[in-house]
Amino acid sequence: MRERPTSRCVHLARRVAAMRQGLLAGIMLTGVVACARAVAPLRGTPTAPATLPRIELSGAKRIDFRWDYSEEFIVARGEGVARIAAPDSARLDFFADGGFGSGYALLFGEHFVTPGGDLVRNILPSAPMMWAAVGRLAVPALPDTIATVDGGILRADIGRGPTWRISISDGRLASLEYIEEGRLAESVTRAPDGSVRYANPKTRRMLRITITREETVQGFDASIWRP
Repeated sequence: MRERPTSRCVHLARRVAAMRQGLLAGIMLTGVVACARAVAPLRGTPTAPATLPRIELSGAKRIDFRWDYSEEFIVARGEGVARIAAPDSARLDFFADGGFGSGYALLFGEHFVTPGGDLVRNILPSAPMMWAAVGRLAVPALPDTIATVDGGILRADIGRGPTWRISISDGRLASLEYIEEGRLAESVTRAPDGSVRYANPKTRRMLRITITREETVQGFDASIWRP
């Protein structure tokens, strides 16, 4: 049975009202359409043994950025600040344009703490994807790693299935993909200019981050790590 227009409007109105209570207030409506694509085999010449470089954080950095988020009928954008400290700590602050709200999240290793509420949690990807966005490779150790080299780019499938696919260029993490049943479930792509794109075709979520300023700092006050 086709859903009645009135019911659809009520459902959409409820979603909009819920979003207005947090960071994503002041949303616009749009029609974002996406689908999970099948993943092709790795390109390039196989390497043996399949040894991957360690890609870790060093020191402490403050990164200012612009962000754009979309999920089905929801679009939001604003400014943000990331404070990142090696080896595995980060604080992410988001401020919606127009003063419609703000929120923050703390990332310690594999664990998110989101005092900013569920809406902030919905914006952010999983911990491995979030670390990939700032250039750290933090996927679980899994067997059956296969690696290839293609024009100076190292690509690897990690785990059975595979589970994770990475691309490394000039020692820099260029992309991380999570694959389920042969299809792309979510991905992070890092462009040479520092911009980052996260996509989740299954949930139609997309987060774009454009870095406006990046600086190395001596460290951060301990108070920023407390919820």
